[in-house]
Formats: sequence, C-alpha cells, structure tokens
Amino acid sequence: MLKVGLTGGIGAGKSEVSRLLAWYGAVVVDADKIAREVVEPGTPGLAAVVAEFGPGVLTPQGALDRPKLGAIVFADESRLAALNAIVHPLVRARSAELESAAADDAVVVHDVPLLAENGLAPLYDLVVVVDASAETRLERLVGLRGMTPAEARARMAAQATREARLSVADIVIDNDGPLEALEPRVREVWEGLRGRASDGRSEA
Repeated sequence: MLKVGLTGGIGAGKSEVSRLLAWYGAVVVDADKIAREVVEPGTPGLAAVVAEFGPGVLTPQGALDRPKLGAIVFADESRLAALNAIVHPLVRARSAELESAAADDAVVVHDVPLLAENGLAPLYDLVVVVDASAETRLERLVGLRGMTPAEARARMAAQATREARLSVADIVIDNDGPLEALEPRVREVWEGLRGRASDGRSEA
C-alpha cells in the first residue's frame, strides 16, 4: 500500500486532481467529507458538539447549523480548539478505517486541505501538492466560486503560503493552465504512484 497525502491551496484545483485519481483507481480518503459525516444527525460526534456548544448550533431539523457554529469558532481560537478536539480524532479514526480496508497494493490518497498547516507530511509515504499561482487562484475563486476579490484574498491568506506547501512536496502538479492540460499530468503522476504501490517502493 502506498499512502499519499494530497494538498493544495484554495483555488489550485486539488478537488479536480482528487476526482481524477479516484477515477483512475485510487482509494481517496477525503478529510473534509469525513469531517461532515462524523457530525451528521444521530452520530456521537454531533452529540459531543452539542454537549460542548449547546443546542443553539442545531437547525430546527436537528442537523448541525454550520454557519452558526462557524461564527462561534472562528471568532474565538479556544472554541475552535474545542471543536477540533472533538472532530479531529473522529476524522483520524474513520480515515484509518478506510485505509485499512484498502488492498495491499492500493494507492490510498488522503485529500487533506490543511496538510502543510498541520504538519502532517510525515504521515504519508509521498506528498503531492497541486500548485497554481496566486493570480490564477484568485481568478478562479472570483470567476468560478463567486467570491469577491477581498473574500478570496482573505481565504488564501488564512492558509499556508505557497512556499510552505511546496517545501513538503515530493511531487508537484502544476495547474496554472487550462483543465485539459491537467489530465495528462495527473495520469502521469498516477502511473508513477501505481508503480510504486505495486512493487512496494514508498521512497520519494
């Protein structure tokens, strides 16, 4: 099994790379998706969040009111730390379950937006960074996601620097160009990862 960490700054195209790798045959473990699943209605995770933050963080239907919770935790670092203390262990446990269910020769791709920020690179055999210039990312966030330039810059500034991400990269996928240029590069990377997984090599 080859354990790969996949990351990239907002607007770089990490989600598209993750989708392509899954289509080629990678087992993709999506940290953001799991973080949502572990606090769905009826889960111990949601019960723990309500115990910590009160029933005011629920919608009338009993689901987590993410905007309301976000307003609390992003205004107070101690409250954010409290939320992370609940969610992160659940995400790690679920990620480990998914990884352990994969075949011995599988390429397991952990899609982790904050890999560089949280110092997670040592957890993986290889780290793949999807990279694009700040100008390209800003253009995509405004044009494709409907953010204002100020919102986009703030989101970008809240993440690790481009240099910090590249410093932990074993493989860089440049995504400054059009979408049609991305697929051949991702396929090339996939073939390399597949080869490493099948012959047991995990070194960079």
